[in-house]
Amino acid sequence: MSIKSHIRTVPHYPHHGIMFRDITTLLKDPVGLRTTIQEITHRYDTVEIDKVAGIESRGFIIGAPVAYQMEKGFVPIRKQNKLPAETIGRDYQLEYGSDRIEIHVDAIQPGDRVLLVDDLIATGGTAEAAAGLIQDMGGIVVECCFVIDLPDVGGRTRLEKLGHKVFALCTFDGE
Repeated sequence: MSIKSHIRTVPHYPHHGIMFRDITTLLKDPVGLRTTIQEITHRYDTVEIDKVAGIESRGFIIGAPVAYQMEKGFVPIRKQNKLPAETIGRDYQLEYGSDRIEIHVDAIQPGDRVLLVDDLIATGGTAEAAAGLIQDMGGIVVECCFVIDLPDVGGRTRLEKLGHKVFALCTFDGE
């Protein structure tokens, strides 16, 4: 089954000129969802991982079943002021401003080997901030895993320049 063929492209969303890659069409297909989770978990069958961290919100949708299948804990990385207990956070730049993500201070222990998961890597700003939070807590980012890579936008290169391994199930060139 081709995961890429199950991803819908929405032109001009959220802004004119953007080709939005929508995974909801992949998620609603039971074979597509199962294949996505199986391909990711299979990649890490022999890799030592303590926890899976998912970036809000689509990273939760992929990361939680990956953690479940791997019998690992799941750590949510959320937007500012969404987690109920004490957090640490990181600011990052968006195309039109900045944002902040946070993680509970007790979510990751020093030395924990963490798989970072999200649906898509574009510019890499959010993933860079998330990986930085994991490292701030003493965790080790085993790999940054995505369903989709937009290589022409530069996020993969950005993360790799910081020393992170990056994996994606499929790529969409040109956007």
